[in-house]
Amino acid sequence: MTRVAVDERSSANFSSAIPPFFSIILPTYNRHRLVENAIQSVLAQTFDDWELLVIDDGSSDKTFDVVETLILADKRLRYHFAKNRGLAEVRNLGLMMGTGRYFTFLDSDDEYKPEHLAARAEYLKRHTNVELLHGGVEIIGPVVVADKRDPTTRISISECVIGGTFVIRRDLAERLHGFRDLYGDDADFFARADHAGANIQKIDVRTYIYNRMEPDSLCAIVEREGIEGIAKFRNSNG
Repeated sequence: MTRVAVDERSSANFSSAIPPFFSIILPTYNRHRLVENAIQSVLAQTFDDWELLVIDDGSSDKTFDVVETLILADKRLRYHFAKNRGLAEVRNLGLMMGTGRYFTFLDSDDEYKPEHLAARAEYLKRHTNVELLHGGVEIIGPVVVADKRDPTTRISISECVIGGTFVIRRDLAERLHGFRDLYGDDADFFARADHAGANIQKIDVRTYIYNRMEPDSLCAIVEREGIEGIAKFRNSNG
């Protein structure tokens, strides 16, 4: 696979004619030291009916070099470069590119435990009417975050929905037109799904490892600088 000098590029790996159960969307930006661990946690899953879309939001570090080796070794992995779009739009790119029955997510500083996908697939096969499944988090680091309504206030993560844990049925993602570009895009999607009458359920099997230790996470930026800090971060790295 050759890296080309254009703003949009994709790997040549494509899914088989039979759609996978999960399309996993992994957004990343300048995290080559972390993204390999995230990808390896997907490769270690006991459930193997998935495709992984690594959506690179304009990295200038060694992200491509790290990901390329892994992609060449497994046809279920795909890579797409899209410069400086922000998390919501990167997730939406994954929704457009993915072929799976369900969309799910993994942030590049987080990891799955080996049974993560198996637990969710088992639940969804038993409850086929569920349109949005979420929850099941093991937290590393602070257990409070900035409240999206008032970033000067800290609230417990237990009061929040965490987008990385979302498993969204394809028809719901299409009906809601994906994510909107704002801080708390996952909470916004959840609220719109609830308002639309979607069947939403929570799973308590804690297999999503949520890393709260990275200083460049959106939550950390908002806690330090407020919501306006997100725009400053994008502009300084765009």
